[in-house]
Amino acid sequence: MVDDERTHEKQLHRQRTRETLPLTMCFFFFSSSSSSIALFVFVSLTIQAVSAFTIAPTCIGRSGSARSDYGAESTSSPFLVLSSSSSPNEMDVSDLGLTMDDLNAPLPSELLRGIETTGYDSTSRISTVQDDACMWTESPESMKATLAIPGLRGQPSMCLSVLTSTNTISVTAFGRVVWSCILRGTVKPDTAVFDCKDGADMIPIIEYEVKKDNSSAGDPTDDERWGGFILQIGEDSIL
Repeated sequence: MVDDERTHEKQLHRQRTRETLPLTMCFFFFSSSSSSIALFVFVSLTIQAVSAFTIAPTCIGRSGSARSDYGAESTSSPFLVLSSSSSPNEMDVSDLGLTMDDLNAPLPSELLRGIETTGYDSTSRISTVQDDACMWTESPESMKATLAIPGLRGQPSMCLSVLTSTNTISVTAFGRVVWSCILRGTVKPDTAVFDCKDGADMIPIIEYEVKKDNSSAGDPTDDERWGGFILQIGEDSIL
């Protein structure tokens, strides 16, 4: 019994000896002065190796047991990484009962009825020029447009006017049509309102708003979006 205890103590001593790593560092310094002096510094550093637990990441499988990276199952572990699928970007939604047809179906018009959309159109007759001088805002019932036509530079805002038909608008300066366009849909001309004011770089700003005529679609309540304001620049435009 005593021999077994001594053997056990020797094994523990050998293990501690292996865990203690002596490191001896010697530094020599020689000066180049007239009297040669050698300085010897002996430094002994002892690094005590500290044992630490290394736990392989585990995950919970469908059976509820823990599995390490090496494929071995374990019934208990202090650290568990829960994973619902093989990829962090995937999610199981089979319990929702959705199909691809449900995801591709258009949104109901009642949901989009109160949403306004906005964008920019070019006011130039040249197809390669995209000046984005017309900023439009569309709602289910009306269209708004802010026109800053570069060709009107220098014109006084008080001399400008806007004429509206069912599918066109015309801008006049001193009573003469200088710019016009065909709209993407039909409107109610008697509901059109506009306001002209001076803008930056001597370009007048025209604020325009008109009610859409949705009755041509059959149902006045249909939410038919234009997706823009200008369909084509008029041939009588001189700008």
